[in-house]
This record gives sequence, structure tokens and C-alpha cells, in this order.
Amino acid sequence: MDVVLCCIIALCLVQVSLGAKARHFKWEVEYMYRSPDCVEHIVLGINGQFPGPTIRAKAGDTIVVELTNKLHTEGVVIHWHGIRQLGTPWADGTASISQCAINPGDTFKYRFKVDRPGTYFYHGHYGMQRSAGLYGSLIVDMAEGEKEPFHYDGELNLLLSDWWHKGVHEQEVGLSSIPMRWIGEPQSLLINGRGQYNCSMAAKFSDPAIGQCKLRGNEQCAPHILKVHPNKTYRLRIASTTALASLNLAIQGHKMVVVEADGNHVQPFVVSDLDIYSGESYSVLLTTDQKPFRNYWVSIGVRAREPKTRQALTILNYSPTSASKIPTSQPPVTPAWNDYNHNKAFTKSIYALMGSPKPPETSHRQIILLNTQNRVNGFVKWSINNVSLVLPPTPYLGSIKFGLTNAFDQKSPPDNFDSSYDIMKPAANQNSTQGSGIYTITLNTTVDVILQNANALAKGLSEVHPWHLHGHDFWVLGYGEGKFKDGDDKTFNLKNPPLRNTVVIFPYGWTALRFVADNPGVWAFHCHIEPHLHMGMGVVFAEGVHRVGQIPRQALACGLTGNKLN
Repeated sequence: MDVVLCCIIALCLVQVSLGAKARHFKWEVEYMYRSPDCVEHIVLGINGQFPGPTIRAKAGDTIVVELTNKLHTEGVVIHWHGIRQLGTPWADGTASISQCAINPGDTFKYRFKVDRPGTYFYHGHYGMQRSAGLYGSLIVDMAEGEKEPFHYDGELNLLLSDWWHKGVHEQEVGLSSIPMRWIGEPQSLLINGRGQYNCSMAAKFSDPAIGQCKLRGNEQCAPHILKVHPNKTYRLRIASTTALASLNLAIQGHKMVVVEADGNHVQPFVVSDLDIYSGESYSVLLTTDQKPFRNYWVSIGVRAREPKTRQALTILNYSPTSASKIPTSQPPVTPAWNDYNHNKAFTKSIYALMGSPKPPETSHRQIILLNTQNRVNGFVKWSINNVSLVLPPTPYLGSIKFGLTNAFDQKSPPDNFDSSYDIMKPAANQNSTQGSGIYTITLNTTVDVILQNANALAKGLSEVHPWHLHGHDFWVLGYGEGKFKDGDDKTFNLKNPPLRNTVVIFPYGWTALRFVADNPGVWAFHCHIEPHLHMGMGVVFAEGVHRVGQIPRQALACGLTGNKLN
């Protein structure tokens, strides 16, 4: 009987493996001249493309990317945002955490399985290379023979980003100066790597002083037109890889049905516009049921920061209408940047699709992370529980695996903050410390994390922060106003909380999430706003590193682990 059972299992495994494929890519990362917003600038590209090539695979496939660093003076890594890296923590693409940066001229082979379908993307995770344009789409379709729980006739893909004319190295120097020189608001918003600076496709509806864009002959910044046929349903995949901006998307005259968030199915709900924060992704269903002889505006605007950046616009082009036919009415107006009730109404409408995995009823550990802006030796930093993260030269994955206790701070950061701290005011003592300590979590335990927002250095200022967890999805159990307190856990949604990998905390509020530490490795958890992470706004979780298998030699060939390998 046991032999028969083993044969059946083996047959099933063969059938699964027959449907999966290994998909191979050879990439070269290098700087190049491009005009993303019609102004020529240096961007980071892959194989001469900006944004980088789209990876398309099926659930269960193995992705193999041979990445060659063609930059002359800096390292590079790529993080596969939303991919959990089950069994391959060294392929997560986080410099100083999961691997060494790839040196100029070197090649590193990323090899990992995409285990679940969904809308994902990839981006640089070394310095501020994401701000320089190192990003692209990663789309995972259902495995062979499986179907989505919704129907659509076609598919469109939007990768949203923001763009500066100031180079990232100058931005980094400014952030690390006394006084700090903030990067400022982006010059442009980009849709699939294209935008228009200081011009407007809809000039006659907005600012008559701004002329309409003269895009002829400049394909690099020509709007990415969304071509559709009447009376069809389209899946619109949307991902935000912005460095700073929170965004709002609207399509003139059309409703959208939200069906996916961060690679997880959600209970469908209808919206007129959609808020999306850096690091998030969505799928919406769009039905082309409007007048077929017209075109319609697609607008992207800034939320949660006072906008100094013009809306990004493109066109939903109904076939057979000419794509050059400009819509005859005003584009959708982005909701007021500080209308947080609008933000919260959308965010709190997201629930897991019926039948989705539910969270454990209780947790083994609670970690409350206070987000504050501070000063360290006169430099402006972001801190978590009064510690501003500084990454060590030796990747945590290797130093923990090999027991190198002198590679990083052995004292763990605190699980909570002083209960007397007033989150509504600037701190009485604005000084903080720097550290490289980590949170060590027992494998297969359940952890609650409470993200607690607070006042920044300036009086009356508390910012939106989108937080992204590597190596896991988490359940979003709830949001609250003010300081998290005893009894607030009684309000947690344990019935149908959405599974996400990125979550927002609103000004002067808290967000609660729960995850199971079931993925051996070392994982970053950080604010996805690029300059905030650069200024120390993150923590590191380590779990079951002793269970991690063989790590490729090249992943650890630096720092103290490099010496050990030699």
C-alpha cells in the first residue's frame, strides 16, 4: 500500500514539474542617456532598455537571471519585489542583508521559483538605484490548467514611477549633509517609463501658459497609449515603484473593480479612483462600455504630499478611434493631497477573497515599531524605536550562518518604545542612535507588528509611510488613530484580513499586521520611500538561518564572510 501511495505522489510531482519551466535571462546593467520626460538625463537601464525588460512566467516556474554589472564605479543588486524566495533567501537581492553587492564587471546568477501568480516588479536595492531607474515589471500568470476567479478579455500593464532631474548621487550627498538637503518633489511622474516635463497634453483644460507637448520624434517620452476595443473587459495591472510619491489613478468615465492586491485575490469592490503607495500592486477590471468613438483620459496624480508635480496623463484609446484624438473634456481631478479620509476609505475597503488563508487566532510575539524623524550627530535620520538602521559590510545571511558575532551589533533593537512618548508632538529629545542590530524570531512562530506613526521633527507634521516586508506576506489586521493601546487588539479583523507585502501607516496613526515566520532567512522590513530607507528607516528580521541550505559562494564573497570563504 505504501509503495502504491509513493508512486501516486511521485506521479503527481512529475505532472507538476512537467508544467513548470526554467526561464533564462542574461542582463547587463549600465548607465545610459534617455529622455524619460522629454528632458535628456542619465538613467540606469538593463540591456539598453528603460524600464528594464518585463519578466513573464507561470506559477511554479524557475527564473534564472545572469546579471552583469556594467557600472564602472558602484555595485548593484536587484530585489524581486513580492517574490517570497522560499528556499532561496540569498536571491532576495538586498545588499548587506541577503548578499554582497555585485562588483563592477562581475556577474551574479539569481535563481528562484515564482510560486504564486500575481502582479509584481523588480528594482535595485543598493544605494538609491531605484530612483535612478533600475526597475521593471514581473508578471506571474496562473499555472497551466488553473484559472483566475474572474474573467477578462485582454490585459494592460502600468508601471508607475517618479522622476528627478537631479542625479541620485547628488541626492544621496544632500541627504547625508549638514544641513540636510532634501531631494524635493519629483519633476515628473512616469507611466511605463514615460512622462512629460513642463508641458501638458491637456493644456487648454489646466494651465493655458503651459503649451501642449511637442512629442513628435521623441518616442522615449511619448505617452504609453492604452489601446482597447469596445465592450470588452480588461485586466489592468498596476504597480508603483515610486521613490517618494503616493499616487492616485483614475480613468475618465470608467469605474474599476479591484480584484488583486500584492499578488493576492481580494473581495471585488468598485472604485472611481485608486490610491497606490510605493511598493504596492493591484489588478483592476476595466469594462470598455463608454462611447466607442471617443478617447478617455487616464490620470495619475500625487497624494499625501503637497503636489508640486504635474499630473501624468495618457489616453485610453478605443479602437478604431485614432490615438491622436485628444479627449474633449477635462481629465479626472486627483483628490486633495491631504484628504486622508479618501485614502482611508479605499484602504479599509480591501478584504481577502472568500476562501483565502486566515491568520492564526493569536500571536507569540508583539513588536511595536515607532517611526520617528531624529538627529544623529547633527544629521537628520529616520529611526525605529530610536535606532536608525545602518547596514554592515558583511551580509547578515552569511554572518549569522557562520556565527560571525563581530559582524554586526549583537544587541537586538527594542520590541517597544517608552509609553510616555507623545506621538502628537516633536520629541523633547530629538537625538537618536545608529545601529545594525536585528530582530531574531523563532522559526514557525506568529508575530504581530504594530507600525506606530508619530510627529516628525517639524511641528504639526506626520508623514505617510508605506512599509514593505521581504520574504513573507502578512495579514493586515487593522488601522487606528493616535497611539496604539491595550485593548486595540480586540478590534483586529481575524475574519477576512487581506494578505499583502506592503502596507501604509497614516499620519498620527497605527497599522497592525501579523505574519508567520516560516521562511528561513534574513529579511528586510522597511519604509519603501527611497530616501527614508537611505536615512535609516528600516529593521531586519532573522528566522531559522540554521535551516538555510547551501548559499552560493559569490553571494557572500565580501566582508568577514569573504575572508572565511578564502
